Amino acid sequence: MLYDLRMTITYEYEAPVAGGRHMVRVLPLNIPGLQRLIAGSVTVNPAPAEREESTDFYGNTTSSISFREAHDTLVIGMQARVQVEARDSGWDLSGAPAGLAAELAAITSLGPDSPHHFLSSSPRVVLDRTIAAYARETLVPGTSVIETVRQLTRRIHTDFTYDPEATKVDTTPRQAFDQKRGVCQDFTHVMISALRSLGIPAAYVSGYLRTEPPAGQERLEGADAMHAWVRAWCGDAAGWIGFDPTNDMLTGTDHITVGHGRDYADVAPVIGVLRTFGGHKTTQAVDVIPVKNVMPAA
Repeated sequence: MLYDLRMTITYEYEAPVAGGRHMVRVLPLNIPGLQRLIAGSVTVNPAPAEREESTDFYGNTTSSISFREAHDTLVIGMQARVQVEARDSGWDLSGAPAGLAAELAAITSLGPDSPHHFLSSSPRVVLDRTIAAYARETLVPGTSVIETVRQLTRRIHTDFTYDPEATKVDTTPRQAFDQKRGVCQDFTHVMISALRSLGIPAAYVSGYLRTEPPAGQERLEGADAMHAWVRAWCGDAAGWIGFDPTNDMLTGTDHITVGHGRDYADVAPVIGVLRTFGGHKTTQAVDVIPVKNVMPAA
């Protein structure tokens, strides 16, 4: 699928802010064989005094911006054209979860994609006994790693209620688990904690999701969304596979990856510090628009 993306995040501050320094991660990734960023740009208004483009340890594209002049509004925009390839949904090449330990022991790499980075507690995902017990209930003798992760995906989707009012950005996995309510970030953090407790490496993925309007209704501009899902390492033969517990599905061509890391702290779209008093209002709009009838190059 070929998409044109548009994203805008607007911050409106109650009082002028100054000295702001932010890291922005909103541009889609190039992922060989799965996703190609054809063209893309990130805009910032007002223009920052300093700006630097870089790639972090996990390969995510990062814009570091800083401001000297006071401002009462900040608008971050992104435009991109992205080609997303269909994921291979063929044979289940994964073994039993109990066999992952031996496969992991044979991996000596500590590169960005090494599953070793995604096995233990991280800043936003602390391994929890109660969540671990919940995960163990999903284990069925003779079931493969992929099927185990798929069953846990379905179970979280069934047991949890999507509720944007129930949690905040700093809600812990255990808090979300106890109330069985939250948003995609919470579902993803709970599932990561559960998988790691089973010895299955699990990463947090931030991206964009194309949504379909209800039957008979037109798509509203800006109605698509930033989204989060899980990337699980299912063994050497199967590799990394995406699972979306919010929607009970394997990730597909409607999932567009911006970045991945150990948890939300590694891939937050905007994070930083500033000097101010009072609160602020944040609004977000995302458009994921399929591109059709593209003429081939001569």
